[in-house]
Amino acid sequence: MFNIVLYQPQIPQNTGNIVRTAAVSGLKLHLIRPLGFFIDDKSLKRAGLDYWDEADISVYDNFDDFMAKNSITEGDERVYLITTKGSRTYTDFKFKEGDYFIFGSEDKGLDEYVHDLFPSHRLRIPMRDTEHARCLNLSNSVAIITYEALRQAGFTELV
Repeated sequence: MFNIVLYQPQIPQNTGNIVRTAAVSGLKLHLIRPLGFFIDDKSLKRAGLDYWDEADISVYDNFDDFMAKNSITEGDERVYLITTKGSRTYTDFKFKEGDYFIFGSEDKGLDEYVHDLFPSHRLRIPMRDTEHARCLNLSNSVAIITYEALRQAGFTELV
């Protein structure tokens, strides 16, 4: 199983869509506070439809709590930051089950503190370089990385 990690997500609809992606793909979803919504937010539930019971979700108080509860240490080879600051594309890596894909918040991305912990595993999704096209939508980015990791794993356990 792979792990999707949302660092301080702000938009409930994005997180709801990601819950649905996690449920249908069998990935574990980790949410790191502060969240820009309440877990019982009706927009969040509506976007995730009836997939909430199918998803494996954990919520953490902060990034250190997430690292401690998942036995992750600085520079851990299982951790990939998905960021516009990445120097290599996501297709440059061979993912393994158990890897963690960390996505920043929609408005601020990942804090420098997180970047400093994992300097060699910063990945980006290629896109045009324009003034107004800063990044892809969070739920779309998660879907791209999720299905690349699953493809590399041979889509085991998926029909």
